[in-house]
Amino acid sequence: MTENRRLIEYGEETNEKAFQVGDIYWGEVRKINPSLNACFVDVGDEKDGFLHYLDLGEQFGTMRKYLAELSLGKRKPGMLQHFDRVEALPKDGQIGTYLQKGDRIPVQITKEPINSKGPRVTASLSLAGRFCVVLPMDSGVSVSRKISDAEEKKRLKQIAAQGLPRNFGVIIRTAAVGAGADEIQSDIRDLVDKWKEISRKLVAAKPRDLINKEITRVTGLLRDLLSDQFDQIQVDHPGMAEQLKEYIHGIAPDKVNLVQVYKGKVNMFEHYGLDKQIKGSFGTTVTMPGGIYLVIEHTEALHVIDVNSGNRSKKDADQQEHALQTNLDAAEEIARQLRLRDMGGIIVIDFIDLRSAEQRKALLDKMIHLMSTDRAKHHILPMSKFGLMEITRQRVRPAVQISTQEHCPACNGTGKTGPSLLITDQMESRLDYLLQKNGESKITVVAHPHLAAYCKAGWPSLQMKWWLKYRKWIRIQADNQRLMGEYRLLNSKGENIPL
Repeated sequence: MTENRRLIEYGEETNEKAFQVGDIYWGEVRKINPSLNACFVDVGDEKDGFLHYLDLGEQFGTMRKYLAELSLGKRKPGMLQHFDRVEALPKDGQIGTYLQKGDRIPVQITKEPINSKGPRVTASLSLAGRFCVVLPMDSGVSVSRKISDAEEKKRLKQIAAQGLPRNFGVIIRTAAVGAGADEIQSDIRDLVDKWKEISRKLVAAKPRDLINKEITRVTGLLRDLLSDQFDQIQVDHPGMAEQLKEYIHGIAPDKVNLVQVYKGKVNMFEHYGLDKQIKGSFGTTVTMPGGIYLVIEHTEALHVIDVNSGNRSKKDADQQEHALQTNLDAAEEIARQLRLRDMGGIIVIDFIDLRSAEQRKALLDKMIHLMSTDRAKHHILPMSKFGLMEITRQRVRPAVQISTQEHCPACNGTGKTGPSLLITDQMESRLDYLLQKNGESKITVVAHPHLAAYCKAGWPSLQMKWWLKYRKWIRIQADNQRLMGEYRLLNSKGENIPL
């Protein structure tokens, strides 16, 4: 996501099986650990999920009673209106009292597998929509702490209470501010219907079965952030564009037209300058205007950020004023980096030393203000006497890490180069076959900028020689995402021709 053409949020999604926050699985208890007051639950990952006693939820007994009646056919899936809840679990109980090895329960992912740790799970299920989070087996209406307007809180509570069935609780999200009663109540109905579908799946579920898949990262981002501040949503794949339009039509029909298919001739990321931003934002060293730069290191236990003033001019202010201004500028980039890389856990920032208590307070206030829009839960501590600021930020998935080092396609890291001068010969051999034997009428060569420039350089250029040979103009297109010496061929329809 960009703001003023500057990248502020970035995520990657693959087709590989992944445990995503919000997914619900039918888990099987593998081991009880009394010393941790927790158990380990098999949900299909290499490492078992971790379930603490406090994550069973107060209504765990009610959920187990409901599942028992559901399996015996005594209750229809999803129907909770005439269901009597049991006594809530005590906060100081022991997990061994309620679960044994081999028990099967539905659990929800609250933290994705990170490094050598398996997923963190909860038995207190929740279903998130655009405006609300619905809690089966619960009751009552609560409002996000980020909504500060007392009148708006009262209005939202009244709306939600009117559309909330018995034995369902609801949390009103920040996005509900200003939303109409129909929108909020429709969101609640959709989530209650989703619970009915989940209940039907639970009847025939087997251990490690995925009961409910959370929406994709892209649609999740739109669900949480889509607002009147969005002016367009660019997609470079028509199929994905249709999927997003269908999803947005369900949550905000008036914003469907924001989705546009990118039709530019160059790669979309290159067109908007995102390639350069990614290369400059995800490395160990992040440079800033004026010579300031950050050094960001990731360890198993925490993230460390070092602030350096570089060669920034010091003529216009004394040393301490210069240090404060450098820290304030760095704080803005650090807040962006935390969100951009989705860094979580403990973050230690080594700012330039400030002797004045007023200056340290100004820096703390600035950081609190900059992170006020961060959706992840976080806590910021004042600078220590060693000039270190500590931040804890909710970690629910691995931090985004992108290698910014170039890979050499000629040697594959061996240090020995291959016959790179033969690349254009290989290219011409392919053109011979496609144009003279396969009957292609129009071909575009998409290559790394260096290779593309080589094909166009000089007189006569290689491109001109091909025209004289084939009597067909071969279009050359530069693409920063290609590796050095790498190219691909496109036919007249813009489709990739296998090499």
